[in-house]
Amino acid sequence: MLGGMLPPVVTDADRALVTRQLGREPRTLRRVAVRCPFGAPAVTEQSPYGSDGEPFPTTYYLTCRHLVAAVSRLEAAGGVERWSAAVRADSALAASLAAGDEEQRRLRKELAGSETGSDRGDSLDHGIGGSRRSGSLKCLHAHSAFALARPGYVLGERILDEVQPLWPERCCSE
Repeated sequence: MLGGMLPPVVTDADRALVTRQLGREPRTLRRVAVRCPFGAPAVTEQSPYGSDGEPFPTTYYLTCRHLVAAVSRLEAAGGVERWSAAVRADSALAASLAAGDEEQRRLRKELAGSETGSDRGDSLDHGIGGSRRSGSLKCLHAHSAFALARPGYVLGERILDEVQPLWPERCCSE
């Protein structure tokens, strides 16, 4: 087990369900990190590199169709720009993003172990969602998934506060 990280365990049923949720085979699926109230995968944990050595910059990946659609609506309504401005204007949100990015870097390095992939380890130093610039947001899906998988990530939790209801009345993956 990597430094306290849960060992990668993916059942055939979980892999099949995540494949249906995504509409494709997951590239770097390591384990289900969060389940919805109905027991289906909602957030997966990804390996930092695919079997081909290509970097996969998103450690926690949102798979719940309801959440993916809701966060997509936030992004389509200018959410990335709005939340980026909020981070610039609010020191608590800026601190949350900085701490989340640092935790992301630590997690990726821990999950990678000695593996460096085709980028020689460059992507291990990226923030949430593969962000290279400090203080910038790229993808609200990645911040939402990070908040669900790592409770206490205030910025992601605030983004998720805009998703109402957080969970649908019945499982959206069936």
